[in-house]
Amino acid sequence: MPLSAFALILLAGVIHASWNIAAKKANGDARFAFQSGVLMMLVWAPVGIALGWRVVPQWGAKEWGFVVLSGVLHVVYYVTLLRGYRKSDLTVVYPLARGSGPLLSSLVAILFLGERISLIGMSGIVGVVLGVFLVAGGPRLWRGPQDAVQRERVHKGIRYGILTGTFIAAYTVVDSYAVKFLAMSPILLDYFGNLVRVALLLPAALRDRPTTARLWREQWKYAMVVAVISPVSYVLVLYAVQQAPISHVAPAREVSMLFAALIGGHLLREGDRVLRLVGACFIAVGVIALALG
Repeated sequence: MPLSAFALILLAGVIHASWNIAAKKANGDARFAFQSGVLMMLVWAPVGIALGWRVVPQWGAKEWGFVVLSGVLHVVYYVTLLRGYRKSDLTVVYPLARGSGPLLSSLVAILFLGERISLIGMSGIVGVVLGVFLVAGGPRLWRGPQDAVQRERVHKGIRYGILTGTFIAAYTVVDSYAVKFLAMSPILLDYFGNLVRVALLLPAALRDRPTTARLWREQWKYAMVVAVISPVSYVLVLYAVQQAPISHVAPAREVSMLFAALIGGHLLREGDRVLRLVGACFIAVGVIALALG
């Protein structure tokens, strides 16, 4: 993996962990996803218009098809993630989502897109996945806590985490193919994909307008954080994909777990910090192996 791609992934990891913590603190649903999408559309409009003025009119059915597909997958992913955050802890849902997603997307890239990975790179994937498992609670995830309510909360987190990871794998492969093989601009793919997301989420926002208005007032600060910084983290990853194989970039994104484990654990006071730190070390070693492989 080129050093430039690795640097992009590191920066994206810090940003990604930060906006996920904001989304967790918002405790929102599809209406929060709509709110953050609207703000994202407004905040990044100058960039989208400036870059797309000449490029977007040249898009054909294939490019627009990928934009729509990307938008649909991101909506389902984000709504599933938010629901998982309401039902369980960030330190369960986030690690499992971030661990299962890159594993699946790497397998798809290797099996169906013709990418190859060295033994060192493969060991990096194993290290990342093992680290994520430890951050999420390790063997205790399967035994579960003694308290029945908390045990069910953890089990819900496992289910939502893996389901979210499946959608992460889906949109990672779709978006990576668009920017790598169709040469689409990562910024424009994400911006116009967000317009699709806003349109899909509009019915949920209009279903109960008084509640939507109340949530808008209560959650706008968190939505603004997501709107401003989340596109940056993902666009950086897509630029990294243009420079390195998907099977390397997707697992390396999990460097965000280093920051989520430390920042999230401190702010949200969830989970065993020692176990999280050990898991974060495995992730760090895995990311280094991916960079070398």
